[in-house]
Formats: sequence, structure tokens, C-alpha cells
Amino acid sequence: MKNKRYSLLDQVNIPSDLKEFSDDELIHLASDIREYILDVISKTGGHLAAGLGTVELSVILHYIYNTPVDKIIWDVGHQCYPHKILTGRKEELKKIRKYKGISGFLKMEESEYDVFGAGHSSTSISAALGLCIARDFSKKKYKVIAVIGDGGMTAGMSYEALCHAGYLKKDLLVILNDNEMSISPNVGALNKYLTRILSGKTLATIKQKSDELLSGENLIRRFIKTIKDNAQNILAPGHLFEEIGFNYFGPIDGHDIKSLKGILNNLKNKSGPTLLHVITKKGKGYKIAEKDPVRYHGVTPFDIKTGVSHKPKIKNVLTYTNIFSKWINHTAQDNNSFVAITPAMREGSGLVEFEENYPNRFFDVGIAEQHSVTLAAGLSVGGLKPIVAIYSTFLQRAYDQLIHDVNLQKLNVMFAIDRAGLVGADGETHHGIYDISFMRILPNIVLMTPSNENEMWRMLNTGLAYSGPSAVRYPRGNTNGNEIILTNDTIEIGKSLTTRKGNRIALLVFGELIKNVIDIAKHLSLTLVDMRFAKPLDTMKIKELAGTHQYIITIEDNVITGGAGSSVNEYINDNGLKVNVLNIGIPDRIVSHGSQDELYQEIGLDKKSLEIKINEIYNLTAQNKKVVE
Repeated sequence: MKNKRYSLLDQVNIPSDLKEFSDDELIHLASDIREYILDVISKTGGHLAAGLGTVELSVILHYIYNTPVDKIIWDVGHQCYPHKILTGRKEELKKIRKYKGISGFLKMEESEYDVFGAGHSSTSISAALGLCIARDFSKKKYKVIAVIGDGGMTAGMSYEALCHAGYLKKDLLVILNDNEMSISPNVGALNKYLTRILSGKTLATIKQKSDELLSGENLIRRFIKTIKDNAQNILAPGHLFEEIGFNYFGPIDGHDIKSLKGILNNLKNKSGPTLLHVITKKGKGYKIAEKDPVRYHGVTPFDIKTGVSHKPKIKNVLTYTNIFSKWINHTAQDNNSFVAITPAMREGSGLVEFEENYPNRFFDVGIAEQHSVTLAAGLSVGGLKPIVAIYSTFLQRAYDQLIHDVNLQKLNVMFAIDRAGLVGADGETHHGIYDISFMRILPNIVLMTPSNENEMWRMLNTGLAYSGPSAVRYPRGNTNGNEIILTNDTIEIGKSLTTRKGNRIALLVFGELIKNVIDIAKHLSLTLVDMRFAKPLDTMKIKELAGTHQYIITIEDNVITGGAGSSVNEYINDNGLKVNVLNIGIPDRIVSHGSQDELYQEIGLDKKSLEIKINEIYNLTAQNKKVVE
């Protein structure tokens, strides 16, 4: 049964259903979509503010262009909810980011309208240009549109793509969605440049008046011609884009249906590299989100009237991010030798208070992960101790800089790696499950994996005191609720902690998953070791255990391939040790989205699954059977 509340939205199943709508109906439809997103996301949770800001743009793009023949590529995907609604996934939105539901980002396997998957920023122009080249190579006829936010435009990759597109002169439309807000407030000179917007009327008047005076061949005419030719360069924000080969149009109101329709109709018939600059507002139509778009970027279920989350607060339980925030603010009081860097994750990394207290020691570089790491390298050369607070999934983007600029030079840089392991609803683009694999191969690095909040505190102290590249990786979510001991103690580099001595089987755990095997270790009288360091390994402990146990089981929240368990295998093999080994970790496949508990259960890293696996090995050792992997 159709819902009268969404009279126009209920008429739309695919984008072609929009084609007969009048302007007023399109405006009404936009209102329906905005109301529907609020209604659904207030119950399910998800990304909110970005999608509310792109409703009109999504409607008009699908109205003007023949999708999916014409290709729309959205950057990141936080703003994709209106797009998903218009492309046949209205009902599925009710399960967005849920286990077995649709993704909160673009996924090619989910819909033919999702032309290119994304979860990281600043990729849309590069991907769109690739499509343009492939289109022309195959002599096909379709339009390609890349949508990118002003936050995404702070990344160098965007300009690499723009320069290449301008050079090739491909038929490509780039839409700059300027809402003056990424997840954290935008930073940098470019952002200030983009937000210095002058009305089209002023510029048009200058050009018109100069044309009226250009009737005679004299000095005045030449002078006025110079003014006319450079008026746009002087006054308009499009000069940069025109210099690299793009025709620039805008800025225009991104919430004005009629204006968007008019200019996109015109641009559809133009060829060559074109950039349309639209101004939107994050959280548009929901006043609470408009006032605080950072808070309402991603939300848990909430009350629409008040904006208050329904999620119950767990008293006295901190997240691992809270621990880092508490540590860096506490430590900074008596230590002025270090600075903090984050690539556009001030809130997410827990650095808001640090910036407030120590503004001269805080650097938010925007969506520029590569720059953040090499900046840290330069700061280290200059005698400071930089701490780079970064999500595991985003550190991947600066891997070359990690190797070349920090590690090869043995520079004194510390990485606070948040969101290690499975992150949950954000899914495969945001899981932090590769960092042990890609970091442990670096010769000079110290890589720590805390099992609880106090171990993390001491590890942060250790990284700060260590002279060289170091990293502490920690998961998303709550700690165990232990009281934090505000200590200056450090941990001996490469030293594990045996929390329980047993026999037959030794459990070597890297990180927080140790909580899932404490009971089974006690029940079966197994040895339990908190390895602490993924690099350097406590090889003396491994050698000792190999000589006294039938089986070693490694457990980690990183991929098994090349992970911490693999490093244990390498040591055992290289030294001819005679012991059976089982590696437990993230399997060699893509892990989708859902709650953390659901995902860990799916891949067998929850408490029950680990107990089953360990019991199987225990029973085999009881029978003195040799197990071959």
C-alpha cells in the first residue's frame, strides 16, 4: 500500500520515473526524500548530514541524465542515500549498514547505478576520467559525471586527476559540491579560496559595461579590454580550474531545483572538461543537523524532535579513542616536545580537547594522509616528536610515505592507529585489518597491540619514549571498563606478558581479542600469552613455548595472510622448532558490514567460535595426534 505521506516518492522506483515530473513536483519529491531519510535514519542510524545536503543535486542529476547509461560517480559515498533511494533501494534503506543489508557506501555489486565503489575520499575524478578514456576508446556515447566535495578537493589526488583531465580535454563534468564541511571542518588555503564567493551579478556587470565601452581603438579600449579579460581571474573562484583546462561554471545554489535543472540541461550539451561549482548545506532541512553537521555526520538512532540519541550510555566505560585522548592531554602537561597531526579526523581521533589546550602543537592537514606522514617526518628531522593520529584504513593511503620518508630514515615518529580490526557498519572500505601485515615487514618499526586500556596507556608511553618509528594500533569501541592508572611506565620493547601458565596448548594473542579466550584458557588449563608486540616478536617466549607445548595457537584481528601469526610461523620454521601451529585471524576474503559482534561471529573470532576451535585442538592433543595444516 502506498504511503500518502510520500505521495511523489512512492511514484519513483527507478530514475526514468522522474522524467515526466514538473519543476514543482521535483521540489516536492526532494522534500519527500529529505523527510524519508530523516524518518529512516532516526530509527536505524547511519550517515545523515551529508545525504540531506545532496537531495536536490541527486534528483536533478538523475532527472537530466540517462542513468545508468550515463555514469554518475560519487566521491566517498557518505552523501549517497538520496541516490540509493532514487535507484530502487528505498525499502532497503531501512536496513542500511545492517548485517546482510545494503551498504552505507557505493558498491558496484549492489546496483548497476553504483558505477564505482568508494569509501575513501578524492577518488571520483580519477575514476571518472578512466571511464571517459574507456568510453572514447570503445567509441561509445555516454556522459560521465564526477561529484566531489570541497573536503575531497583538499587531497592531492583530486588535482592530479583534474590536471590530467584538462590535458586530455575529455568530455567530463566534475561537480564540486561545496558545503564548506568535510567530517571535520576543512582546513587550508584552498578551502578559503573556494569559500570566497562573489555573486555572478558583479562579474557579469563588469563584463557587460566593458563590452559597451569597447567600441573604439584607443588606449582606453585596450585598458578596459585588459580589465574585462582578467575580471573573472580577479574576482571569481574558477580561475584555478580554468588554468588547468576546465570550463568553470558557478557557484550556484545546490538546493535550487530550477537553477540546477537549467544549468545542467545546458552543460549536458557541452563537451570538454567542465566543472560546475554548487553550494550546498550539510544537514539541509533538519535544523539541528544544520547547526552541528559534525555531530550529525554519522548517527545512532535518535529522536527527530530533540536530536538526542536513543543509544544508552554505558557509565564509566571509555572507548579506546577516549583513552588516547585522555593520554595525550595528560602527557602534554609535562612534555612539550611532541605535536599531534591528524588528516581531517580531529573529532574521530579524540583530538578536540588537545587542539583547544595546545593549538600551536596541533595540525589538522585535511584529507591529505600522504602529507600528514611526510610532514611528521620533517617535524622529526627538526627535533620534535610528532604523533600521527590516523585510522588504520586511512594509513594505507600513505604507505609509500611510511616506508620511504619515515622508516628508511629511522625517524622518530609515532603512529596512533585507531579503528584497527573490524569497524562494523562502515564495512570493507573502513575495516582496519591489514596494518599488521603491511607494517611488520618494515625493518625499523615497533608495532604494539594493546589488550586493554592500561596496556594501551603504557604502550603510548613506550612509543613516545622510543627513538624511532613506532605505532600503537587499537580497536574501535569500548574498553573493558578498568580504572585507568595514570602512569609514566613504559614496556620493555618486544617483551610479551604471560597472563596464565598451563600446558599442552599455548595461546598467543595479539590485541584485545584476548578477552574472548580467558575463560577457555582457565577451563582447559592452557597457557595464555599477551604478545603485546607484533614487531619485534618475543622470540625467546616463542622458543620456550615451542619446547614445552604440543600446540601454539595465534589469535589476531588482522588478516591471517602476512599477519602476526605469520611472523610466528616464520620464526618457528627458520629455527627448526618442532611444534604444531594454528593461525586464527581474519580470513582471506572481503568482510562486509554489520555490527562488530555479528562480523566477528561470522568469521569465527567471537568467544563461542574460538572456544570451539580451541576445544578441537585440545581434544586432538589429548589423543597425541599430529595435526598437519
